[in-house]
Amino acid sequence: MNVKYIVVHCSATQEGRDYTVRDITRWHLQRGFNTIGYHYVIYRDGTIHEGRNINTPGAHCYGVNNCSVGVCYIGGQRKMPNGELQNADTRTPAQMEALKVLLKLLKLKWPDAKICGHRDFSTKDCPCFNATAEYAKM
Repeated sequence: MNVKYIVVHCSATQEGRDYTVRDITRWHLQRGFNTIGYHYVIYRDGTIHEGRNINTPGAHCYGVNNCSVGVCYIGGQRKMPNGELQNADTRTPAQMEALKVLLKLLKLKWPDAKICGHRDFSTKDCPCFNATAEYAKM
């Protein structure tokens, strides 16, 4: 696969709640995917889990699936005092560190790939922080 982009996502799930590759796979199957769309998922404890096979194009970012690797962290929404969920950067310190480690490893394999957020290709507020700016020096 000719990787031009490493696309960072959030799972758009409530802060403080744990979800797994199995959960996301189930959600993606319900949406008609043939498996999970992301190549990697970072849990709240900072552990990095494989999703879709890295040699298989993703199903995570319309228009660049064939030339990108999809990385998703669990979280991205915060419950407000009125009970509504709001998009927010909910990464735990462990997730922040794991993202850096994983992105550095992926850049070793694909040094010319640009690290972006899903928001750079969509109108979605995903991953709830500016990944392009945060990882610009990698």
